[in-house]
Amino acid sequence: MKNIDWNNLDFQYIETDIRFVSNYKNGSWDEGALIKDSTVTISECACVLQYAQTCFEGLKAYTTVDNRVVCFRPDLNAERMESSSKYLEMPPYPKEKFVNAIVDVVRANIDYVPPYGTGASLYIRPFMYGSNAVIGVKPALEYSFRIFTTPVGAYFKGGIKPIVIRISDFDRAAPHGTGHIKAGLNYAMSLHAIVDAHNKGYAENMYLDSATRTKVEETGGANFIFVTKDNTVVTPKSASILPSITRRSLMYVAENYLGLKTEEREIAKEELRDFKECALCGTAAVLSPVGKIDDHGNEIIYGSSMGEITKSLYDTLTGIQSGKIEAPKGWIRLIK
Repeated sequence: MKNIDWNNLDFQYIETDIRFVSNYKNGSWDEGALIKDSTVTISECACVLQYAQTCFEGLKAYTTVDNRVVCFRPDLNAERMESSSKYLEMPPYPKEKFVNAIVDVVRANIDYVPPYGTGASLYIRPFMYGSNAVIGVKPALEYSFRIFTTPVGAYFKGGIKPIVIRISDFDRAAPHGTGHIKAGLNYAMSLHAIVDAHNKGYAENMYLDSATRTKVEETGGANFIFVTKDNTVVTPKSASILPSITRRSLMYVAENYLGLKTEEREIAKEELRDFKECALCGTAAVLSPVGKIDDHGNEIIYGSSMGEITKSLYDTLTGIQSGKIEAPKGWIRLIK
């Protein structure tokens, strides 16, 4: 194991020893390989640089309570990347090879997987981009699929504290656009909005649907989970929301582990005051409780601590990921 202060890691890039690379040329992917070189050399006119033809994924490897190293539902990341690739007119990387490459690159960097109990994990970033020179607006003919890893710290340092967010005047995704895929361009357009939010004291933006601006969608990097007064777990439904693997898993946990009613449906902005709990969900934090939403000066308060149902969801899912709670079949991929 590497000599790293595991308890004081931030969520930032630390170069590890090995990464995976596969290239697409003349209509097919090569076999791919584990390599040491972390640099990427491409044409100044590469399609990714000119027209943002790129997509990515994010997942984690963990050390469990019984000292195994595992990865959480990588098959779903493979499926989502296939969907993103197709929508961006990129050749999908085969799903089975995707999962195998995840296993191989984590094993190659096994000394960077933080020990159990630190709250840290090994973040895994698969990504794909158009690599050949393209000056006219069209898809590339050549692509690179890569996976790198980096150890990251616990998301909540010093305990879980509810965040304050705002309802944004910016739009995240257009109807029939790219909101439902994990494309780099979606995150580029959110940068101004999130910097503006941070400058004004908010942790995140709540984006409404851009067509009517009456329905809740998501934030720049996470989905929403709400809890009603009768303990129903509700999440927004929209064709322009990214299908979060964490959200899907939490909804399954709510119904099948906690015995709660669940709903995926459209949520009107006016309903926000009717919920008793609100949280953001995603790979990095699993669940981030929301204490307050600022709607242009009108405040919606949820509380100064993580809600009871939100905490049960968080404890159960992190318990599954860490091996303390038995996982549904197929959720955990053993690395070592």
